[in-house]
Amino acid sequence: MDTGQAIKILLVDDRKEDILSLEVVLANANYQFDKATSGREALRILLKEHEFALILIDVQMPLLDGFETAQLIRESEKLKHIPIIFLTANNDRPNNIFKGYQAGAVDFMIKPLVPEIIRAKVAVFAELYRKTNELLIQKQNLLIVNKELEHRSEELARSNKNLEKFAYVASHDMQEPLRTIISYIELIQKKFGHSIDADMEKYMEYVVGAGYRMRELITGLLEYSRADSEEMPFQDVNGNDILKAVLANLHGSIEDNKATVQYDAIPKIKASYMQMVQLFQNLISNGIKFTHDSVPEIKVSYKKIDGYHLFAIADNGIGIEPEYKDKIFEIFKRLHPIGEYGGVGIGLAICKKIIERHKGKIWVESIPNKGSTFCFTISDQL
Repeated sequence: MDTGQAIKILLVDDRKEDILSLEVVLANANYQFDKATSGREALRILLKEHEFALILIDVQMPLLDGFETAQLIRESEKLKHIPIIFLTANNDRPNNIFKGYQAGAVDFMIKPLVPEIIRAKVAVFAELYRKTNELLIQKQNLLIVNKELEHRSEELARSNKNLEKFAYVASHDMQEPLRTIISYIELIQKKFGHSIDADMEKYMEYVVGAGYRMRELITGLLEYSRADSEEMPFQDVNGNDILKAVLANLHGSIEDNKATVQYDAIPKIKASYMQMVQLFQNLISNGIKFTHDSVPEIKVSYKKIDGYHLFAIADNGIGIEPEYKDKIFEIFKRLHPIGEYGGVGIGLAICKKIIERHKGKIWVESIPNKGSTFCFTISDQL
């Protein structure tokens, strides 16, 4: 439907001179007139063409008058939306005018017509028709765009699934040859260590160290590729049980660093138990790891907000510069040189992916050298 086309108006009157008079009065470059000299002829035209902005129809016509013609138009699903203005002689009685409105007219004009009034009324319906068509076109375009977006979203989801599957398979298959490389290097060190010079020993230590880092990286990739897996279903889990499991897993690290971990009472939530353990363990472990000489102090707090569970894990560590607050959740993003702190830059990316699967958000509030607070939400509608 092209809104740039001329707006079509149907003129119906058994007197050709009256039709001609209407054409002259309504002369406009953007109007196109179809003409009928009887009700039957008007219906024949309308059966072939439905795109009329307005019908101007005389009441007094032989065989099929204006009222009867309007009633037949209103009975058609394809035609009943077209506005009808009745034109009648000035001696029509009020009950005839009421009859016209009953037949579906939007207006009733008495002859002789006042040119300014008829032009103004036709202009209103022409503009209404144009605006309606514009809205229909916009709606059609939106439907097309939405369908295209749905298609692209499906393609992207499929591509992501394939990519994650590839990452999982590739990472899994890479572990065995890497394990073999590390084992043989360590075997060479053990068997021929007495005959290897200092430089060779140093190079082999580099290789072994790189191998262990690669293994850690592969393990991280496997965890990342599984972070939004449907194989870990949501269930009712006790928040305190999650934290007890995390503290048991981190017992050695907590003891070695003389860290303290305090936490609020956490109610039952609907979530993936294994992913919640992984999430809290990553964040608490980071709080212990990223410290200077101070004793790590971790505080886990909880509260319920509108539709979400809100958690905050605060530490007294090294903090994060403001420009890195968003970047730290990117995969492989490290803020410190290899060797200064452990890890391969995947942990927080995994946390973000877990949170997104739980329909929540994660962010950090931090002051350099003062500590960081990692906050995240989990929907209570899972």
